Amino acid sequence: MSTSTVKIETLPFNKASINRLSGYYIDYPVVYFLNNETTVYIGETVAVKNRMRDHLNNNERKSLSKMSLIIHNKFNRSATYNIETKLINYFLADERYKLQNKSQTAKNVMHNYYEKQYYDEQIFDEIWTELLKRKIVDHSAQAIENKDIFKLSPFKEMTTEQLELQQEIIKVCKEHIKDEKPFVFLIKGEAGVGKSVVLSSVFNKIQELAKEKDNDLSKTENYLLVNHSEMLKTYRKIAGNVKVLSKKNFEKPTTFINKRKKLGKKADIVLVDEAHLLLTKPDSYNNFNEENQLEEIIRHSKVAIIVYDDKQVLKMKSYWDEEKLYSITKSCNTGNYVLTNQFRMRASDNMVNWINYFVEKKITPMPIEDAYDFRIFESAAEMYKVIQEQNNKFGLARIVSTFDYIHKKDGQTYYVEEDGFKLPWNNDYGNHTWAEEANTIKEVGSIYTIQGFDLNYVGVILGPSIGYDKETDMLKIIPENYKDTEAFRGRNEYKNSEEIMERIILNSLNILMKRGIHGLYIYAHDPELRDRLLKLQENRFPRQDTRS
Repeated sequence: MSTSTVKIETLPFNKASINRLSGYYIDYPVVYFLNNETTVYIGETVAVKNRMRDHLNNNERKSLSKMSLIIHNKFNRSATYNIETKLINYFLADERYKLQNKSQTAKNVMHNYYEKQYYDEQIFDEIWTELLKRKIVDHSAQAIENKDIFKLSPFKEMTTEQLELQQEIIKVCKEHIKDEKPFVFLIKGEAGVGKSVVLSSVFNKIQELAKEKDNDLSKTENYLLVNHSEMLKTYRKIAGNVKVLSKKNFEKPTTFINKRKKLGKKADIVLVDEAHLLLTKPDSYNNFNEENQLEEIIRHSKVAIIVYDDKQVLKMKSYWDEEKLYSITKSCNTGNYVLTNQFRMRASDNMVNWINYFVEKKITPMPIEDAYDFRIFESAAEMYKVIQEQNNKFGLARIVSTFDYIHKKDGQTYYVEEDGFKLPWNNDYGNHTWAEEANTIKEVGSIYTIQGFDLNYVGVILGPSIGYDKETDMLKIIPENYKDTEAFRGRNEYKNSEEIMERIILNSLNILMKRGIHGLYIYAHDPELRDRLLKLQENRFPRQDTRS
């Protein structure tokens, strides 16, 4: 591969500049962006003069004053598609400009091409470094890659499976928008399979279609709902930087339900992320007075797209299982889809399977990992020291814990304390997500601060509710040590409340242990469990990656 460097040529965006364009690149693949102080449009073309003339005639683009062409004599069409998509996602997460771009379904499926790594890493890094140098953008590539807005971007490249699901959702929305009976599409997927990325992309596409003329979804009124406050912040941040989106279309379920009741009018399409957090009983604290949030959402929607994971249920008041879900949707027309591929964790199947067994209380031999950093620690203080080191190198390394330490919503600071270790925990940062606050390296996060988000490295404290049964060589779950007082409220209404309480604690464990992209560290409060895990670590078996 040639070592020739990329060239960025910036000119006024006007007829005279376009007419003066000359050189090999006028009929060669190039990437470009058009911008003013507040707005940007990013594209790629093989006919730059014609494309720029088209843009000059576009009412939206007329407000843009500068034209920057990104040129390289080794560009090919796959490379320019790839770089264009990356630039769209990086500009979005840089948060300096509002994007005029629309989704490009044909281009945003992940695919390989000749020397992709060279273009994807070396050339893109060169482009972004030059944009930083010219003060066109504000944040480094590493800072952007650690942002939740980047990870949930509606412009992300998707796998074939994700793209298939996106297209299926759009199709069912078009087919059922005029049905008399509500239509419900259920999407199931465990932590880390990319459910929210698909939903973000789908909602962006639906909102584009709603603003266009002459299609089945034209002028539809659509919403994306999520009960998770941290996730809602991220979606609204994305909306603030994408022209086609509006923050008012992202709401919490109760807000949506109460507004619809007052209006007496159904919304058209409603997407629900993290539907396992929907309430299954009245909750005056959340101003919800009906029996079940999902029932109410369906009642107030023509089409409901429901994304859920029954292994992420964390409270009795939002207890879901498949039986309850299907009893509510049985009177509707329905469709369903299961997402399966794990994206978050860059780990072998053996590693993911180890966690899956562990959160079912089974302790199995530990795999040796080549790329994924998996360690057991003798002390929480020692684990914290390594997390700080990883945070200094890569960012987004944090300590989290099972909800086994007292926390009250009274404005006071509460702590996670272990031998030689004491940090405040479960703090709320208003409009900012917990992990993105630099100061949270000095804190401990809970399931409520981290659910739905990625970390580069996660250190998990298994608190007093996670014990060890020597006789069975399994985890022993101790609900009386679990300090989330809200989690078990209303347990007397369930015949199998002990079983559900145990399931909630194991679900929280599953969420915490699957946060780390590059590494998972564990410290166990229970000495017997800690010793058992440390012994397993000493006797790891060689890794056999089952993936093809």
